[in-house]
Amino acid sequence: MGLSNLGIFHTIIGILAIATAVISYVKYGKINLAELYGKIYFYGTVITSLTALGISKHGGFNPGHVFSILILIFVCVAYFLYSKKKGSNRSRYFENFFLSFSFFLSWLPTINETFTRIPIGHPLASDSTDPVIGKTLLIILVLFIVGSVYQFRKQKKINTDAGL
Repeated sequence: MGLSNLGIFHTIIGILAIATAVISYVKYGKINLAELYGKIYFYGTVITSLTALGISKHGGFNPGHVFSILILIFVCVAYFLYSKKKGSNRSRYFENFFLSFSFFLSWLPTINETFTRIPIGHPLASDSTDPVIGKTLLIILVLFIVGSVYQFRKQKKINTDAGL
């Protein structure tokens, strides 16, 4: 697959971050930074975003690097809201959105790289413009929107029950 040692490390940590986010979504309906899976997602995503800056399949700064920087900003802002705004249930809307959006953004380069590399020798997609990538990303976008609406409604109920 032509991965460097940094690429292999980046991929392993990225898979761990994605897996723990999925587990957190299933258990809590969100990436929950108060729980182990949410913490692993946060730290794994920070490491994955930083290591992505040292990887370039085509040489130089590219859109994947932009995604990495945006993802890093979103998870850090979410962590700030989680740690500094504990009493503010209104901040949970933004915390949940930023974590979910970082998760969504992480899928864009992940799907592109995976589909153009696997299975080895006969990848699912020929390049980033292949329709299978576009259709998969559309499904991910729909899931992100549905999940965000669910999280918003769930947080609104929490706020209402708390008298906010």
